[in-house]
Amino acid sequence: MLESSDLPLDEAWERDARKGRRTANRNELMQALDVRPTRIVAMGGGTGLPMVLRGLARRADPKLGDPGLDITAVVAMSDDGGSSGRLRRTRGALPPGDVRNCLVALAGGKGNSPLSEVFQYRFAGKRGLAGHAVGNLLIAAFAELKGDFLEAVRVSGELLGVKGRVLPSTTSPVQLVAQMEDCTEVVGERNISRAHGRIRKVLLSPRSPPPVDGLIEAIRTADLIAIGPGSLYSSVMPNLLVDGVAQALCESRALKVMVANLMTQPGETDGMDCLDHVRAVIDHVGPVLDAVLINGAQLSEEAARRYALKGQFPVRVDRRALISAGVVPVEADLLKESPRIRHDSRKVARCLLKMARTGL
Repeated sequence: MLESSDLPLDEAWERDARKGRRTANRNELMQALDVRPTRIVAMGGGTGLPMVLRGLARRADPKLGDPGLDITAVVAMSDDGGSSGRLRRTRGALPPGDVRNCLVALAGGKGNSPLSEVFQYRFAGKRGLAGHAVGNLLIAAFAELKGDFLEAVRVSGELLGVKGRVLPSTTSPVQLVAQMEDCTEVVGERNISRAHGRIRKVLLSPRSPPPVDGLIEAIRTADLIAIGPGSLYSSVMPNLLVDGVAQALCESRALKVMVANLMTQPGETDGMDCLDHVRAVIDHVGPVLDAVLINGAQLSEEAARRYALKGQFPVRVDRRALISAGVVPVEADLLKESPRIRHDSRKVARCLLKMARTGL
C-alpha cells in the first residue's frame, strides 16, 4: 500500500482526512471558513516570503462562495547588509528591505502599479544614494516622521494598497549571532553567510526581544502558518526566536507548514537535507511543525549543473525520516517554469490554501 507521502496530493489529503488526523480543535476552527476569510500567517524574510505572498495576494479578494484571505506577513528584523544595513548604521533605523519586498508582493508585485515600481527602484552609482531602494528610504522617512516603525509600515502599505498586513517580528534593534560547530561565534547576518562554516545554533542579541503588537494574536487565531522558504538561519529562524513566538506556535490550533527549500545555500545550509532543516527548527524552538511542503517535480539537469558550480545542490528529501520526526511530508509540483530553479508562487499558494481548508 502506498504511504501518504507517495500518493498524489489530492489522494493523500483525502486519506489523511479519512484516518482522522485532523484534531477536534482544528475542525472547530475550520467550521467558519465558509463565512469568514481564511487566516494565513506567513513567516520568513529574504526572497522566499515575498514569493509566498505574491501567490496568496492573488487569492485574497472575496468571490462568490469564497470569503477570501486574511494575510499577515511576519518579517525577520536582523538584516544588516546592503541598503538596510547602511540605514541601520547611519540613521539608527530598523531594517526596511525585507518589509518593503513583502509590501510590494502584497500589492501585486512591482509591475502592478507605478508606485510599486518606485518602491523597488534602486539608485545606481557608487556614492550618496547609490544602492538604496526608494522604498527603504520612504519607510525610514515615515518611521522618523511618525516616531514609530510599525506605523511607517502601515502607512506604506496603505499607499501601495496591499492585500493584507506586514508585521516586523520585533521593533527592537537586534543582531543575529551564530554559534559555529568549531566553537567560534559570528555576529551579524552578513558575516554569518561569509563564515562558510557549519552552524550549530543561532540566537538574537539581545535575547528574546519583545514581539510587535498583534503578532502573537495573529499566530493564535490563524488557520495556517507558513514558515519559509528562505535562508534557514538568517530569514526563517530569527522570527521564531522572538519572545513568545515559539510558545504561541505550539499553542496555536493552526496547521503549521514549513515550505521546504529547493536548493542548499552556500555558507549556511551546505550538505543539509530536508530533515536537517526540520530538525534545526525543532532543536531551536521545539516541535512547532505539523507538515513540510516539498517539491515533487523533477529539476532540470542543466539547471542543476549550473547551480552546482555555485555550490548549490537540491535539498534531498527522505519522506520516511520526516514522518519519524513527527512531520507529515506533502508533495506537489512547486517548480516555476524558468531557467532558474525557483518556487512558483501560484502553485505554492494553491497548496497552502488547500491544506488550510482541509486541515491536512
